[in-house]
Amino acid sequence: MKKILALVMALCMIVALGAISASAEPITLTYAEVNPVDGTVVGDVALAFKAKLEELSGGDIVVDIQAGGVMGDEKTVLANILGGDTSVDIVRISAFALNQYGAKKSVFLTLPYVFTSEDHYWKFVESDLAKEMLAESKEVGLPFNGLAYGEEGFRHFFSKVDIQTIEDLKGLKIRVSDDPIMTGMVKGLGAAFTPVSFGELYTSLQTGVVDAAEQPITNYLSNSFQEVAPYMLKDGHTLGTIELIATDVALDKLTDEQKAMVQEAADYAMQVCKESVTMKQEEAQQKLIDMGCTVTEVEDKTPWQEATKDVLESNIAGMEEIYEAIMAIQ
Repeated sequence: MKKILALVMALCMIVALGAISASAEPITLTYAEVNPVDGTVVGDVALAFKAKLEELSGGDIVVDIQAGGVMGDEKTVLANILGGDTSVDIVRISAFALNQYGAKKSVFLTLPYVFTSEDHYWKFVESDLAKEMLAESKEVGLPFNGLAYGEEGFRHFFSKVDIQTIEDLKGLKIRVSDDPIMTGMVKGLGAAFTPVSFGELYTSLQTGVVDAAEQPITNYLSNSFQEVAPYMLKDGHTLGTIELIATDVALDKLTDEQKAMVQEAADYAMQVCKESVTMKQEEAQQKLIDMGCTVTEVEDKTPWQEATKDVLESNIAGMEEIYEAIMAIQ
C-alpha cells in the first residue's frame, strides 16, 4: 500500500511539474514590418519594442520580428487580419492606412503639408486628440487596438530622372500608396499615379514601369532605391507618420498585466523613434550624397500647397474643427 501511495504521489508530482513547465512556455508575438530593420527608424522601433517587452515580461513574452516585408506589405497584412488571419500579432503601419477601414480621423495624418515640422507632430502625439485617434479603430469595430504613434521623417519624391522643381514632376509615372489622398496629391501635381506594390517597387523603377516614387529618406536608402532612382527632391509633402497596432487575438492571449506591458513597450519604442529619427535622416542624406545621389531641397513650398489644396479641403470637409485643433497645437 505504501508503495502504491508513493507511486501515486510521484505521478502527481510529475504531472504538476509538467503543468509548471507548460505554463512556463513563453508567449510569442509576431511583429510585422515591411522595411528592413537595419538602418531604418522603423527598425529601431521594432527592436526597442522587442527589447522592452521581453524585459518587462521577464521573458514570458517573446517578440518575433518579421521584417523586410516577409509577411506581406502593410495593405496585405491588414487585409489578412481583417479576414481572420492570426499569423501576425503586432504590426507597424503607416498611420493613415486605417482611413480606408472607417477610422476617418486618421486622414489628418497623411494630408499634404498639415504638420509644419517634426516638433509640431510630436506635440500632437502628446495631445488628447492623438489618444482619441488611436482609439478610433476600436470605436469603428476593427479587430485591433492602436497602441502608439511615431514617425519616420518627412516623405520626399525620388526619381530616375533629375527632378528639381514641381514642374519636373509633370507627366511622370509615380508610385504612391493606393489611397485617394496620395493619388489625389499626385494628380494635383500633374503626374500620373501608377499602382505598384512596395515589394515590386525596386524592379518597377529599374525597368521603367514607374519613373518615380516617394518615401522617407531613410527608407529610400535602406531599400537601395538610390541605385535605380538617384534623384531626390525633398519637398516633405507629408510626414511619415506611423502607428503600432496589436490585434485582438494577440491581446486575448495576455493577462491585464501583460497588456499593460505591451502598451508600455509601445510607448517606449516611440520615444526611441523620436530620438532616432533626426539622426537617422541626417546620416542617410550624407550617405546618399557620398554615393553621388542628387538631393535637392525645396525652399518655397507655396506652389506645392496650392497644387494640393483641393485634396486637403475635400478630405477635411465636416472635420474642420479637428484640422484647426491640429494646427493650433504649434
